[in-house]
Amino acid sequence: MAAPDRMSDLLAPPNPVDGDLRHARRAPRSRGFVAGLVVGALLLVGGGGVAAYYAYRMSLDDNLERIEDPFANVDPSTRPSAPAVEGPTAPVNILVLGSDSRISAGDPTQWKAGAQRTDAIMLVHLAADRKSAAAISIPRDSWVPIPGYGEAKINAAFSYGGPALMIQTVENLTGVRIDHFAVTDFESFKSLTDSLDGVEITVPDGNGGSVRQAMTGEEALAFARERYALANGDFGRVQRQQAWMRAIVAKAKNSMGEPVKMASFLEAITSSVAVDEGLTFDKIQELVMGTQDMATNDITFMTAPYSGTGRSADGQSIVVLDRAVFDPLMAAVAKDEVPKFVEANPDAMDVLPAVVQ
Repeated sequence: MAAPDRMSDLLAPPNPVDGDLRHARRAPRSRGFVAGLVVGALLLVGGGGVAAYYAYRMSLDDNLERIEDPFANVDPSTRPSAPAVEGPTAPVNILVLGSDSRISAGDPTQWKAGAQRTDAIMLVHLAADRKSAAAISIPRDSWVPIPGYGEAKINAAFSYGGPALMIQTVENLTGVRIDHFAVTDFESFKSLTDSLDGVEITVPDGNGGSVRQAMTGEEALAFARERYALANGDFGRVQRQQAWMRAIVAKAKNSMGEPVKMASFLEAITSSVAVDEGLTFDKIQELVMGTQDMATNDITFMTAPYSGTGRSADGQSIVVLDRAVFDPLMAAVAKDEVPKFVEANPDAMDVLPAVVQ
């Protein structure tokens, strides 16, 4: 069979009438646009037609850890309004957390109050027209109000009250309604990278230029976790994490014609992420179909605007958000106008550069 040349062809379920179709083994899951780049390729892996397709679809779905509805414990009266338009043409906001603890992604039911904080916090926004996306990292030490606890570092919200309090804290801070929630383990940096046979990240060459550096999973993890050797500390670490994500998206997109590699990639994704119950297979496939034409350059990676660091009243080292820029940016997210806002305020935004320190 000739390989389909469009993502929509790849995503279509197997046709039970056509005995020559060889669909099987692999369907999508996890971080929205990442999964969207690769899911269809897996349907090209040889197999047993309709039964194999749906068996594998169920297998990937079962791989995902499910977090019991984290929105159920969020007071509805405190939540931002839902968009006027619902369904496949509505914008989607996903709160993604990364942790060193391995509690969250390995078994979210093992979360305990005070057990761990999140080391990475990212608000992923998919535009309603599915032509662009934004991944906005909120520094973990950002000093913000946490409902019921007063002001604290934002990553304390997860420690104090788990997914529900983290969602409520971010919604109250941003005015953006969160649609879905995901948490992953930093160890997944290794497995996702190695499933694609490594990634390339552009870094300085030491002579004023730059070089594309190939990294294995172990090297990518070390790169993304480093902060002490960086001039800008945690802010540099955030950009390195974003650079890795950008490299993963690019490598996955460029590997679409390699079904076995894509199969390994999806296995790694679904085994390393815990998601809310509402992020069903059908919902993920809907997101996949909507983002099929989105290129890597259509995704804007940025750090939430901040004015610098400081000290809290009790002596903690904190990040001070620049509310004069942060609030309008989040209003743009809520209105689904991020590209327009970034274009109008280029000097105010900390957008991921092409070369990462």
